[in-house]
Amino acid sequence: MKKTNYRLKFAAAFAFVAAFLCLNFAFLIAAQEDQRENVARKSTPTPTATPVATPTSTPKPLQTLDQLRSRIAQALLRNELQRGQVGVKVVSLDTDKLIYEQNAEKYFMPASNMKSFTVAAALEKLSPNFRFVTSVFASQKPDADGIVSGLTVYGRGDVSFSSSFYNGDRLKAFDALAERIVQAGVKRIEGDLVGDESYFTGNPIPVTWEWDDLQWYYGAEISALAVNDNAVDLTVKPDAINKPCAAQIFPANTIVKIHNTCITSGTKRDLRVVKKLDQNVIEISGTMPANDKGYTAYIAVTRPSELFVALLRQALEKKGVVITGQNRVIGTVENARLAVASTLAPVEIVRLESPPLSVVAAKTMKPSQNTYTETILWALGEQLGNKSDQKMTSAERGIAIVQAFLRQIGISSDSVVQWDASGLSRHNLVTPASLVTLYTYMAKQSRYADAWRNSLTVGGMDGTLRNRFKGSTAAGNIRGKTGTIDQVSALSGYVTTAAGEKLVFSIIVNGVPNQGVRPATIDEIVLALAGFDGKIDSSENVKK
Repeated sequence: MKKTNYRLKFAAAFAFVAAFLCLNFAFLIAAQEDQRENVARKSTPTPTATPVATPTSTPKPLQTLDQLRSRIAQALLRNELQRGQVGVKVVSLDTDKLIYEQNAEKYFMPASNMKSFTVAAALEKLSPNFRFVTSVFASQKPDADGIVSGLTVYGRGDVSFSSSFYNGDRLKAFDALAERIVQAGVKRIEGDLVGDESYFTGNPIPVTWEWDDLQWYYGAEISALAVNDNAVDLTVKPDAINKPCAAQIFPANTIVKIHNTCITSGTKRDLRVVKKLDQNVIEISGTMPANDKGYTAYIAVTRPSELFVALLRQALEKKGVVITGQNRVIGTVENARLAVASTLAPVEIVRLESPPLSVVAAKTMKPSQNTYTETILWALGEQLGNKSDQKMTSAERGIAIVQAFLRQIGISSDSVVQWDASGLSRHNLVTPASLVTLYTYMAKQSRYADAWRNSLTVGGMDGTLRNRFKGSTAAGNIRGKTGTIDQVSALSGYVTTAAGEKLVFSIIVNGVPNQGVRPATIDEIVLALAGFDGKIDSSENVKK
């Protein structure tokens, strides 16, 4: 029994010692592991983030002048241009250095670039504040009952009797004049309502205009009593099948007649509109399908002064003025003296002034309005021209003033051959260099540079350039004057490069029947100029 107890005690003691040794060994191993971990932590440095180098892009080299010239030359190599002629001149407005030229001293038909010379001369010589005046005369002031013995409206070329100046309202200008006459005390006109257009002399249509232009608004005649651009709006719309088309003119009047035989039929429009030369008769014939959206045109009026008087009579009668006589128009100085049947000097009872020439100039240049430009030239001739030669027409006097102005600013007399004011004549000839000289003078030396600049059409924004250069570096940048007639396109003006340098240029294309390639070529050159990011060094030996 004792032996057994001894063995049990021995085994328990052995187990205790073994357990103690194992525990100590485990603690030793754990301590060694901790020591190794600590050593490892001390000996291994904490990794740090290595900075990543940001790639640096190589700056795009600026364009050189040679590259710009090469781009312009490339644009002029189009196959469609090879049988025609292209004139180009580009100059830095900042340094006066020549950038590019080709045929710059050759003659070209300018189309509406001719307006540039006319309007610039008018702004310089008449000033932007000049106003056209329309006077209303009677033999004496209205009596106590508001009666006058006849009334004469004496025009001096105020083109603002137009919907263009009254937000599209074709009659508002006449309402305004009629209101002024009523305010002057007129209630009854015992006699005729007379329109006197004797201020201008000469053929109302420039002799070098082509006959097939004369029925349209851009070939309208010139009158001292202008009315709605001397044209009427014509609309032709379909009706039911086999019914006559509906034709109307605006403003409605008794002067312009319509002879309409157009029938609503077929699937394709076969419409013909012809205005009789020297007659206010519009002949409409052919067919128009029932689903046609309609036709709109602007037809020139023969003797627009007659329409002026007719619309004024309508406006007066609408305001309650009684007119016992007829409508009449006189067009010579001799007849004008007899207009007021009285031994007394006529009395001016109303004097109506146009908006300033600066406004008229913008409404002339931006939409390229021919009739306005011709009227400005004629008024310039009558205001400042040589009156000693009674044989000279208003247009001839005006052209003499323009030519004198061009010589004054350094344009040689043979550089601009001028037959009209607007450029509709195919007899006009100019050089691109003369246009660059004109635009340079108007920008840098003219007292009226702002009025001139504001008259020009702006790329992608207004006028004849409103649909060109949209979304490009030339949009809102290029300002100038376009020109377009058959086989001719032109653009002269100003553009600022991507580097901020101001350029003046003239580009004229002649003898190219392709209607698309002419403006495309011009626009390609203008875009090259607008996108040029180099610098025109004033010390550079540019080509002469």
